[in-house]
Amino acid sequence: MLQQLTGIGAGERHAAIILNSYNRLLGKPLIPQAEQESAAEALFHADLVVLSHGTQQDPVLNYGNRAALALWEMDWDAFTRIESKHTAEPMIQEERQRFLEAVAGQGYIDDYSGIRISSSGRRFRIEQAIVWNLYDEAGEYYGQAAAFANYTLV
Repeated sequence: MLQQLTGIGAGERHAAIILNSYNRLLGKPLIPQAEQESAAEALFHADLVVLSHGTQQDPVLNYGNRAALALWEMDWDAFTRIESKHTAEPMIQEERQRFLEAVAGQGYIDDYSGIRISSSGRRFRIEQAIVWNLYDEAGEYYGQAAAFANYTLV
């Protein structure tokens, strides 16, 4: 599956940035990883939902693992072209923006809950999400990522 993925989030480097940033900020691994398994494979096939966006003024999603793609009902190409604000309903985008600014200032938040919307219009409530800043190998800000295992259809 990973051979078919393209773009900034498709490779080992991006997976390593997600995993290493999480470990550095929270002091624990995001997912277990077998020695023989690549970071990209482990992250893509993880049971929890993992997604990330870049550093643009209106950040564009650049990664979604298998669980994220299924939840948002999109394929990789569609998912990695959408501005992350379009994963939330329009009336709560301002609330989402304030939240992302808080994450940017604090490094991470580990108890986020909020309503999101899939490509078909299906609404779901994210529960106990962790959202954290991403930093590349040189320590440069690289975007933000989120992970969660719990959600409820609403």
